[in-house]
Amino acid sequence: MNTTTIYDVAREANVSMATVSRVVNGNPNVKPTTRKRVLEAIERLGYRPNAVARGLASKKTTTVGVIIPDISSIFFAELARGIEDIATMYKYNIILCNSDQNKDKEIHLLNTLLEKQVDGIVFMGGEITEEHAEEFKRSPVPIVLAATLDVEKEIPSVNIDYQQATYDAITVLIKNGHTNIGMVTGSLEDPVNGYQKYLGYKKALEEASLPFVEENVVIGDYTYDSGIEAMETFLKMENKPTAIFAGTDEMALGVIHGAQDNGYSIPDDFEVIGFDNTRLASMVRPTLTTVVQPMYDIGAVSMRLLTKYMNKEEVDDHIVVLPHRIEFRNSTRTNDGETF
Repeated sequence: MNTTTIYDVAREANVSMATVSRVVNGNPNVKPTTRKRVLEAIERLGYRPNAVARGLASKKTTTVGVIIPDISSIFFAELARGIEDIATMYKYNIILCNSDQNKDKEIHLLNTLLEKQVDGIVFMGGEITEEHAEEFKRSPVPIVLAATLDVEKEIPSVNIDYQQATYDAITVLIKNGHTNIGMVTGSLEDPVNGYQKYLGYKKALEEASLPFVEENVVIGDYTYDSGIEAMETFLKMENKPTAIFAGTDEMALGVIHGAQDNGYSIPDDFEVIGFDNTRLASMVRPTLTTVVQPMYDIGAVSMRLLTKYMNKEEVDDHIVVLPHRIEFRNSTRTNDGETF
């Protein structure tokens, strides 16, 4: 490990430590010849500025913490990419943490990042509990929620309108002539993937004067396997749904394959709509009609919002709602490029 210090560089270049610091931090008030001499000394000695030490002096580490449930998921990877690209543009480094959407782990990671003196945090999780809200309020640095709802709407956030998006998807299925529509969703404790989508589903049925049947709502855990299990449940019903809305693309794939494994055809026997528009939607056969949740944009906008808070810029609206649409493919019979 190279232990060269700023003192060594100053001695080597025969300048003061303040001059080395100015060169390292890109301060223009240094003579070009002096700058060249310092840079050559840095190169010769292999000096690397200590971000923590620089942070202590400037009170900024130009580092942002990002907490997401699972980087191995296509869905969250898109979000992380959007955050990373904007962070790079504004010259911030990111520390990326996986929380597995576990409350204790989320709060532990939050405190770990604050100990590392990050300048701000982008947080993506499930339910924002009172405990979360307390921790967020105590944070000495700004926090922005990405694709995560704070029911109190106190914490800055970037989302789409999940209730309206689900309402639009169910309305498509109703227009296609379905009166018995199944839904596989996440836990209703989860404000985004569970509760908001559940409300959108109920509202669409209500407005079409269709009965709400409790057993038509199956709770999954966002995974492919839970989609397969949900389809098994639907197939055992005496009055099987003829169309299924899935709260995530991954669950929708499980639904499609669950039906196909039992000899059914999509969309002839069951129409299926997913949610997220991850790459999976165009990889499955038939390709999946799905609600577009612009994950990259949500990541990018939440990071940009965070930079505004970190730089004390004016923020017009701390609750950002991005537009959504439905991408029609072959798992539904409405496949004419019509969008909502």
